[in-house]
Order: sequence, then structure tokens, then C-alpha cells
Amino acid sequence: MAKKIDLDKLFYVDNSPIHGKGLFARTRIKEGKYLGTYDGPRTKKNAMHVLWVEEEEGKWIGRDGKNILRYLNHSNNPCAEFDGFDLYALRDIKKGEELTFDYGEDPAG
Repeated sequence: MAKKIDLDKLFYVDNSPIHGKGLFARTRIKEGKYLGTYDGPRTKKNAMHVLWVEEEEGKWIGRDGKNILRYLNHSNNPCAEFDGFDLYALRDIKKGEELTFDYGEDPAG
């Protein structure tokens, strides 16, 4: 796992034009930068802020997000992606830009 960072220094939560609340960059972020880890308790139930990661073929692990990364919204053209529960910038992200990732498939569905 990558080192811990202060998410509140990188991001803020505000109203999103995509859906509800969203996560926005406080400053310019360079492509490839580690952005933080989706933190929260493990769960087996699907809910609004659960992130599912395939640990091994067909075995999914869910975390019920408790940090501000839970405000990431979906985009088919995302600026960030998860590697496990660690989030990275796919491209340069502008100050004030909403961070998004591709939700992908629904493992519970």
C-alpha cells in the first residue's frame, strides 16, 4: 500500500454536476500521482459508498467508504483509477476539476 496522505489538502467536496456531491482537486495534479486509499470497513453488502475490488478471479472484496474518496463519481472518461483500493491519476487533473473513475461492472449484479 502506498503512503498515507492528507486527503483534505488535495481535495474538497462540493455539489457535482454529475450526481449529488463530488470530489474536486484543490490544486493541479500530475498524471500517475498516488491520490489516496479508499478507506473503510470491509462489507459483503452493496450500498451507496461501497467500492468492490476483485482480489482474485471471481472473489470480490467490498469496502464501505468512510473517507472523502467516497464522493468520487462515475465517468466513462475518468481522470483517476483504482489499483486495488489505491487511487491514481490517469492524466493531469486541473485545479477545481471533479475527480471521477469508471465504476465498471457490478459484482453483485
